[in-house]
Amino acid sequence: MKMKLFMMLTIISILICLPACSSATPLEVDCDTFRENNHLTNRVEVSNGETFTVTLCSNPTTGFKWQETAEIADQSVLQQTGHEFIAPGSSDGKRPMPGSAGVEVWTFKALKTGNTTVYMEYGRPWEGGEKAVWTYKLTVVVK
Repeated sequence: MKMKLFMMLTIISILICLPACSSATPLEVDCDTFRENNHLTNRVEVSNGETFTVTLCSNPTTGFKWQETAEIADQSVLQQTGHEFIAPGSSDGKRPMPGSAGVEVWTFKALKTGNTTVYMEYGRPWEGGEKAVWTYKLTVVVK
């Protein structure tokens, strides 16, 4: 009986701690979600000094791509520290179908307490190309 109680309390403690103990807050949006709603908004709360990622569907074989640098309203609150494209099949080792979508991943670091917004556009960057076909706006609250 004591062992069962101990195990239950341990599991409950782990489940309660998981969200609070995480140092990263991944935000991911797949292609199907963007097809349903081309212009998405989201909100995230992070701790001062915390690093987090935003992962968005991307398929550069179509000529579309996300802008390299996210537009951050208050760069004293948040800094972009990285951006990379991850090709399909890179994570699971399987060979992707030609023309499959990958993801673009941005890394951000919270610099100080405050609020800011991050804005990104997906389009064809050349003159005359479609602009802002998909957009992603993220409100970031740093505590």
